[in-house]
Amino acid sequence: MSPQRTPDGPPPPPPVQKLRVQYARRGRLRFSSTRDFARALERALRRSGVPMAFSAGFHPHPKISYANGAPTGMASEAEYFEISVTEHVDPEAVRVALDEALPEGIDVIQVVDATPGALADRLQASRWRMVFAGVEVEELQRVVDAFLAQERVEVSRMFKRGRKSFDAREPVRETRVEAGPDAPCAILTMVVRHTTPAVRPDDVLTALSLVTPFAPPRPPMVTRLEQGVWDEADATVIDPLMTDEDTVGPMG
Repeated sequence: MSPQRTPDGPPPPPPVQKLRVQYARRGRLRFSSTRDFARALERALRRSGVPMAFSAGFHPHPKISYANGAPTGMASEAEYFEISVTEHVDPEAVRVALDEALPEGIDVIQVVDATPGALADRLQASRWRMVFAGVEVEELQRVVDAFLAQERVEVSRMFKRGRKSFDAREPVRETRVEAGPDAPCAILTMVVRHTTPAVRPDDVLTALSLVTPFAPPRPPMVTRLEQGVWDEADATVIDPLMTDEDTVGPMG
């Protein structure tokens, strides 16, 4: 029996600090995929000199963990990932260095030391804005009211393992319809609880068209405004990078 192969050289230095990073995806960069962003981030980490921790083995890769990215084509002010580093660093210095190294349209908003627990557990809900150019406010309000009057609106979407049907109504917890800057234009802002499978803004748009003959003249511009801990009592989405002491409301 041949001996087990081991990588040449010493093992990589262990991580000594974990950082949580919030970034925005704006403009044409909303069309970048998770894979595109991962490649851009790894290049930026190298250029900025962040002392990244790497996995062991024959194909080491940086210790980066992504969490609940927005679908391709949707802008976002609240995307998150975690990185582990082999030296203690100043989070604000990392924010500045990464922001300078990343392409225009990907903007690093804040970097903090990770607190105990999984970041994914803090991403319980998202607040989305959907801008419908060419739609009157009164029309959109009627459509949203008809949707909210339903107990369940089943939609379907193709997944890796085939088409799946699910309810797009129950996760929608808060809505607001208002006029946009250039009439006719209507804006729908909504809070959607994170479920399995996740209900996305395009699923809600499909649901709106199922309960009424709603057909906007062009697809809406969609932006995730925030995501984080959902406080049911106050109907608010709390910054997931706040410390446990600062976070108000239940974590479950």
